[in-house]
Amino acid sequence: MTATIDTAMLMAAGLGKRMRPLTATRPKPLVKVAGKALMDHALDRIEAAGIRKVVVNVHYLASTVEAHLKTRKGPMDLIVSDERDRLLETGGGLVKALPLLGTAPFLCANSDNLWIDGPRDSIGLLADHWDDRRMDALLLVVPHARANCHSGPGDFHMDALGRLSRRKPGHVAPFVFTGVQILSPRLITDPPDAVFSTNVFWNRAIAAGRLFGVAHQGLWFDVGTPQAIPMVEAIIAHG
Repeated sequence: MTATIDTAMLMAAGLGKRMRPLTATRPKPLVKVAGKALMDHALDRIEAAGIRKVVVNVHYLASTVEAHLKTRKGPMDLIVSDERDRLLETGGGLVKALPLLGTAPFLCANSDNLWIDGPRDSIGLLADHWDDRRMDALLLVVPHARANCHSGPGDFHMDALGRLSRRKPGHVAPFVFTGVQILSPRLITDPPDAVFSTNVFWNRAIAAGRLFGVAHQGLWFDVGTPQAIPMVEAIIAHG
């Protein structure tokens, strides 16, 4: 099975603490890398994939993000999910935005990771691998060895069928989550609180054997700190 993905959510509400001092006066999604705001790198990939409806959640310096979205030209309908009153984290943000996202599987992408497509565009790769009968979430993961500017021990193991399991404490896992995934709305239910992480939903999917992954074929960068930016730009500039 494959999915036709026509809706996306871009996570853009975080405080960007690790990106200070750059985020003292601007939200992290508007920090520029290779001459372009981080969120525009993501939105350009989403637009190129043919997705026309994008929900963007906002909290920190929300008006600045909204003003930037209004400057974008093109066919996408950009809808704001307003978290000004309270930052809800990723899971809570999904719950709040769900009425705007519809009832079909949708793309969800973080605005602080930058990816470059390989031989197959990454969003299309996810859509091609989606199987609604078996999956509640399908994560784009990258081999740990190719996770540029990422210093963590990895996130997941992946079996021959693409099913994901968690890294065990004290061990290294071979795959890192890229911040890009397809989610089924049926997973976004029974929130434990107003503020919580998407990890809650992933753990439920793992327990049910319904969390899957597909390996990214191109370049991926963890743009988490100011120090990462020149390294990312150098790799992009030299191919």
